[in-house]
Amino acid sequence: MALSYFGLGVGQTETAAILKPNPEDRNVSPEEMAAYVRQETDLDALVRVNGNRDILRRLVAGGYPVIVEVGLEPQGEFAWLEWYGHYLLPVAYDDAQEQFWVYDSWFGTSAVPFENATAEGRMISYADLEKDWQQFNWTYIVLYRPEQAVDVAERIGAHMDDSEMWSSALTRVQDGLRADGSDAFLWFNLGTIYNALGNYELAAAAFDQARGIGLPWRMLWYQFGPYEAYYALGRYADIITLADVTLQDRPYFEESYYYRGLANAALGNMLSARNDLERAVEFNSRFTPAVQALAELDS
Repeated sequence: MALSYFGLGVGQTETAAILKPNPEDRNVSPEEMAAYVRQETDLDALVRVNGNRDILRRLVAGGYPVIVEVGLEPQGEFAWLEWYGHYLLPVAYDDAQEQFWVYDSWFGTSAVPFENATAEGRMISYADLEKDWQQFNWTYIVLYRPEQAVDVAERIGAHMDDSEMWSSALTRVQDGLRADGSDAFLWFNLGTIYNALGNYELAAAAFDQARGIGLPWRMLWYQFGPYEAYYALGRYADIITLADVTLQDRPYFEESYYYRGLANAALGNMLSARNDLERAVEFNSRFTPAVQALAELDS
């Protein structure tokens, strides 16, 4: 949908062949989506975190498609599915009504899947978008033509600088936790931020806190920060346990195979490590970390 804004009539069949070669793949990351744009089109794409309403409105007003990553609780007959990660494409906003209009590839234009209410998009309040967007650390992807890079940077502002973006995100999440220390998503965000800042001990402690409070059972389908932090600290058994649970009955996540492979290798379980890394590559041959790790195992 975002590419169509630029006149590119590319559908799921074409994009999936590159983004998720295995149709069972349950997650395509923002980084993978941005890489597709950069490698397969003449456009550019940028992934940032710690987005906010002001940045989103400035980008939309400037004519830039912005994809936001959110958590959602399906309604109606789909409520039994429980929490999922999802992407939305905001296309317009109204400050007087405090709402965005979004295009939604699953829900259509209604709060209930497949109940399309209007061709103008599904309405979502500023407050609801903030709540849902927070669950993915306010991550967004902006698409633009290369010659528009300066304008995009000006609309994003100080958050174009990684250190400023992560520092601001840290302050925002810490403020949120002072207001509500029981929010597992905020604790998870804190772990993600500390990973980015290279403080793995604090990251692991934040992830432990999030897990202790309770996270949706699909959480590690989409975000892999606990694996990264635990690996940096040598908590290999915890990685294997998390990966085992994530892959049980749903062996569809190359990231879980990859990190379990690294953990097994670190523990000297080389046969298991090779099996995991081979399965990661077999599942998604474009997943470079697993390809590289497997090559290193053979070197």
